[in-house]
Amino acid sequence: MHNILKAIIEKKQEEIELHKSMFPIAHLLDPVFFNRVSISMKDSIISSDHGIIAEFKRKSPSKGWIQKGAQLTHVVDLYTQANVAGISILTDQPFFGGHLNDLKEARVSTTKPLLRKDFIIDEYQILQAKAFGADCVLLIAAALPTKRVIELTHFAHEYGLEVLLEIHEESELDSLVAQPDIIGVNNRNLSTFETSIDRSFELIELIPKDQIVISESGIGSVDDMQKLRQVGFNGFLIGESFMREEDPDLKLSAFTGQNC
Repeated sequence: MHNILKAIIEKKQEEIELHKSMFPIAHLLDPVFFNRVSISMKDSIISSDHGIIAEFKRKSPSKGWIQKGAQLTHVVDLYTQANVAGISILTDQPFFGGHLNDLKEARVSTTKPLLRKDFIIDEYQILQAKAFGADCVLLIAAALPTKRVIELTHFAHEYGLEVLLEIHEESELDSLVAQPDIIGVNNRNLSTFETSIDRSFELIELIPKDQIVISESGIGSVDDMQKLRQVGFNGFLIGESFMREEDPDLKLSAFTGQNC
């Protein structure tokens, strides 16, 4: 782990300690969302015609601001009207311009399953995800030893949350022993942030056929999506292609087949 990912994880460790000092675990157990029954992202992908998880993302470390003034409620409403399988909310602030409150705002705006997309390295973050309305959390194999993937997956399941486990390298396939609910192949190298959907075509051959698998990042066209589905992908996490549009209605319609 090095370069951009290393910098993000180091900053995340500082952030977690700050949050723990300001908001003890007891503070997270009272919010209205903590006891709600989660909506299954996995089931939603399976039952969807397209399997798209649409992402709300303001910026990225490699490209800067994508849409600085994006109105979360407006975008989430569009995603919901397009009948996406789920919605991903980036909650990292320093590198992606997100906030935990974005998750809470999305939760009151939609009945779609929500993914907390962040760099999760601690059980505390999973409790945060539950308290702020997430149904699923992202774990990144490149950021965690297999032992921690197993521990965090088990912890998330204890609280009724599903796990999307993200891999990018063949060596990370060992993490599948954690039995995540969904496997994501990230086409973006988190050390360099270079992106190629060839990564999905290479790794899908090595993933057990009975798994629910999605392709993430770099999916810029319906043609990309169709080719990935042909080789076995059940769904797709797409953010930048939608967020770069001032009003993504037409692009959403093309990808989902729905009139927004």
